[in-house]
Amino acid sequence: MKRIFLIIALSISATAAIAQDHWQFTEASDLNIIGKILDGTPNPYHRVDTVKYKGFTNSENIQVRCPAGLAVLFKTDSDAISVKTEYGWEYKALNTMPLSYRGYDLYIKKDGKWLWASSAAAKPEKSGEHLVLISNMDNSEKECMLYLPIYCEIHSAKIGVLHGSEIAPLESPFRHRIAIFGSSYTHGISTSRAGMSYPMQLMRHTGLQFLSLGCSGNCKMQPYFADVLCDVKADAFVFDAFSNPDAEMIEERLFPFIEKLQAAHPGKPLIFLQTIYREKRNFDKHVDKFEHEKQETAARLMKEATAKYKDVYFIIPDASDKLHETSVDGIHPGDHGYTLWARSIEKPLLKILKKYGIR
Repeated sequence: MKRIFLIIALSISATAAIAQDHWQFTEASDLNIIGKILDGTPNPYHRVDTVKYKGFTNSENIQVRCPAGLAVLFKTDSDAISVKTEYGWEYKALNTMPLSYRGYDLYIKKDGKWLWASSAAAKPEKSGEHLVLISNMDNSEKECMLYLPIYCEIHSAKIGVLHGSEIAPLESPFRHRIAIFGSSYTHGISTSRAGMSYPMQLMRHTGLQFLSLGCSGNCKMQPYFADVLCDVKADAFVFDAFSNPDAEMIEERLFPFIEKLQAAHPGKPLIFLQTIYREKRNFDKHVDKFEHEKQETAARLMKEATAKYKDVYFIIPDASDKLHETSVDGIHPGDHGYTLWARSIEKPLLKILKKYGIR
């Protein structure tokens, strides 16, 4: 037993020594950030320039400054990787893992596929501490993808490698630009780590680049969000647009939203997703009625929309199983539910995109 404790103590001591003395750092924005819906923001980790675009509520203003869906691509021969962060606004939640909302999620390519390598987050009271993500690797060149926190503002994210190691931007292997605007589901609420939202899972599985504008509780087809999307350079657009608004708001806003985007992006596919079954409705009659009305209204209007407008499509996702127990809090799926969601829309989505030469 004493020997085990000694080995653990030596391991901790060695990690501390590495953390203190043997690192060189590169700002993540000097490497290759992917998944960004708009370029040119003064802060490279913000998704939208909230000085340029007006109309956001305080909550929305905060959310679009969080780097949900952003990842850093780099290559390195270091046998250890770390990160140091300067946070701005910081989120706190009970239904989402800190590893997701304030932590980092590292994937490394192996045999041509992205393989999970590590995830870690600093404790709130030690936000800016030097965080070792992984160590004891070999010294071969590794292709890395590091997801940024989904729900905290970042002023600086410095990636550390051991002194004498190489680190350089990695050219993106992801194809096209597919913008996706959505609710807390698209944002990734209730995920265990930053790379597990359904757009990020789709991205790894298909090789297509998804540009996430997930805004928890705030995807309601607002005109000022449409203004942002009108300026986005993308090959296709996906909308998780029916999860946050009520039936009356869907009725009022859907067609003007479509028409505004079609005027800005003629000939581009606009793909709408039905909202998923929220398991909170299993026994709550009020919630069941509210959700039923939303889904019925969305289905009815999208039937009209797909007939009225060219290049408009409707897909019905599924994030639950037969037992209806994939939910974390009755509203949001856990990682397994988001996997089910991604798999349920992958084939119909790819079929639509193929019509437009997106493959």
